[in-house]
Amino acid sequence: MGARKKNSAIKRKEARKETYQAVLRNCPSSPRKMRLVTDMIKGMEVNKALDILKFSTKDASGKVEKLLISAIANWQAKNEGVRIEESQLYVKEVSVDGGRTLRRIQPAPQGRAYRVRKRSNHVTLVLGNKKQEVENSSN
Repeated sequence: MGARKKNSAIKRKEARKETYQAVLRNCPSSPRKMRLVTDMIKGMEVNKALDILKFSTKDASGKVEKLLISAIANWQAKNEGVRIEESQLYVKEVSVDGGRTLRRIQPAPQGRAYRVRKRSNHVTLVLGNKKQEVENSSN
C-alpha cells in the first residue's frame, strides 16, 4: 500500500471512530415507504425523534425506532457515564437504499400471470454530537 493510500485509510478510520451508526438490512418494506418515515426524523434530537417514531401510525416507524435505539446503544458503548441529554445527540443522517426484490407471480384472467415485486430496503442511521461538531469547526 502506498503512503498516500495508507494516510487516507488512517484518516477514514479516525473519522469513523467519532461516528455512531446502526444498519438495518433487508427490511421487508419498500424504500419509498421507509423514506417517508426517515425524512420525519432527519436532523432531529434523539429523544424527540424517538417520541415521533413511537406515536407514528406508519408500519415502518417501529423498525426505524428499533434501529435508532440500537444506534443510541452503540453510542453509549463508546461513551460510558455520559448522559444523552447533556451530549446533544441528534440524527445526523439517514439513508435508505433499495435491497433485494423478490419476484412473485399472481394469477391473472385468461391464463395470464402478473409479476408482483416484493421490495426490501437497507437503512443506515448515523448519529452526531452537536457539541463535538461546534468544537471541531472552531479549531
